Amino acid sequence: MEKEKEIMLRLSYIEDQLAPLEESAKALKELREDVTPRVNEAVRALIEELADIKADFQIEDLVFLLKKTMRNVRNLIFVLDQMKNLIDFATTVEPLLKSTVPQIIGKLDELEQKGVFRILYSMMVVVNKIADSYSPEDIEQIGEGVVGLLGAVKKLTSPQSIEFLDKLSEVPSKVDLFKAKSVGIFSMPWTMADKDVKKGIGITMELLKDLAAVT
Repeated sequence: MEKEKEIMLRLSYIEDQLAPLEESAKALKELREDVTPRVNEAVRALIEELADIKADFQIEDLVFLLKKTMRNVRNLIFVLDQMKNLIDFATTVEPLLKSTVPQIIGKLDELEQKGVFRILYSMMVVVNKIADSYSPEDIEQIGEGVVGLLGAVKKLTSPQSIEFLDKLSEVPSKVDLFKAKSVGIFSMPWTMADKDVKKGIGITMELLKDLAAVT
């Protein structure tokens, strides 16, 4: 009786141990039943998609691609490293750009408000008109002439020249042409007696003398 009882206990123990396995097998069976239709659908879809590229794809192409990839592994690693460096650079520069770009936009807006871009556009229009009206040789000749004029203008920037030109510019505003009278040979001596006329003639003579000296 004791042996039979022991056997029954062992059988009960084995049944308890097999129960989880039975449950697992049942769950796997249910999973297989659920997954099998989905796998079949995926396989059929893959076959249909591969059929579309059958004419454009050969197994030799895949082998060639694999060989090419294996031969250029170092190059691929280098490219990946460079991409990482580029990403690191972009990550580093991003905060700077966030603060700099608005400043640049603000500065450009300020220049626009001042009309700088309109001035530049007008200058480009003038340059285009000059290019249409003159040949490169003419522009070169004009440039040489401008250089010479700049030399003359530089000489006019001396204090004496500026003072002389300043006084000379006041003459038109002081001359009243309606009061001008004709001067003949007989009235010339009376006109020469005026001290301002004498001074003007003296200045004219000095200018003529200096003009003769530089020619």
